[in-house]
Amino acid sequence: MDKAYPETAINAVANLYTRMMRFANKGDTEPGHAHAYDHLTLLAKGSIKVTVNGEATEFTAPHSIYIQKDKQHELVALEDDTLAFCIFALKDINGFDLLDPESVPKGVDPLSVSQNLLCEAEA
Repeated sequence: MDKAYPETAINAVANLYTRMMRFANKGDTEPGHAHAYDHLTLLAKGSIKVTVNGEATEFTAPHSIYIQKDKQHELVALEDDTLAFCIFALKDINGFDLLDPESVPKGVDPLSVSQNLLCEAEA
């Protein structure tokens, strides 16, 4: 059986990004990649092998896994129905919070929120 990618769902609220990954089968793989920021992977269910720059570590839920920026990393499920979440703050290239206008409900002015974020960043 070929390796498969995990099923994913992405959410963002209050500048917090989460990417849920459900590894349906043992061996399902999130391919190696790197980010320009540190982030946390929350292993909620099951177990995974995390390989960072060629070195592997196995984790069993529940467990928080620190992923350092600029490090190539890959996740492989060690059992069926493994569930993990990548979690990080949404920032622009200057480190300021980002806000998706489509995430703002009626009754909230996205421009006022952006202005507040800009004022906080300049302080």
